[in-house]
Amino acid sequence: MSIIIDTQYAAKSNDIPKKGKINKWANACLYGITAQAELTIRIVDEDEGAKLNMDWCNKKNATNVLSFPSGDNPLAPQFLGDVVICAPVVIREATEQGKLEDAHWAHMIVHGILHLLGYDHINDKDANDMEALEIKKLESIGFPNPYI
Repeated sequence: MSIIIDTQYAAKSNDIPKKGKINKWANACLYGITAQAELTIRIVDEDEGAKLNMDWCNKKNATNVLSFPSGDNPLAPQFLGDVVICAPVVIREATEQGKLEDAHWAHMIVHGILHLLGYDHINDKDANDMEALEIKKLESIGFPNPYI
């Protein structure tokens, strides 16, 4: 299995998971789906998160996770794309939702990677399919259903 994850830290928080955890969660998400993949996971502060959300989604504030699939690229067929996670938003949400921070971080990584793989939650059926896979992947690494 050849999974290459470029983890970039552009946030100043001390509460960000280390690369080993991020790689573990990303690999668990990809396990059984693909054996060859490259992707970038970038952890950002609210300023960068808000700018990306405005530029790409025309929404004002930072959100927890954004995914930028690479599409079909004959020069880099294994490159899935970029997942951008806004650290302050994830940390705040974990507290507000009464979740362990690691569980919420893992959920955002799994959620973002599934978007790179073409999953979405635009309609109820697709949302149910994506959520079921998220639950399965998170349970495989010891985290509870994030939707309870």
